[in-house]
Amino acid sequence: MATKIMVVDDDTRIRKLVKDFLEKDHFYVLEASNGEEAMDLFYENPDTALVLLDVMMPDMDGWQVLREIRETSKVPIIMLTARADERDELKGFELGVDEYIAKPFSP
Repeated sequence: MATKIMVVDDDTRIRKLVKDFLEKDHFYVLEASNGEEAMDLFYENPDTALVLLDVMMPDMDGWQVLREIRETSKVPIIMLTARADERDELKGFELGVDEYIAKPFSP
């Protein structure tokens, strides 16, 4: 079975761009449009190999998702966010993110 990667972003265009790029390399992509969906998918798919996570989302933001995942898992997490401020980046690393990529980005 293909490696599972979860893409969590409230922007449909970003999710589609990342999904199309990853599927070309034969990854299986799980999509979530908000933090609550992401957590449901994460618990349903404990074999997820990587999470690409936006910070700014309605209801449950990326920081909350990151904290909750880190309570039970060391799965690699890459933040994909428009928040390019150094303080946000440092906060991400303090909370356990593995990489921080600012939007716009090149796939």
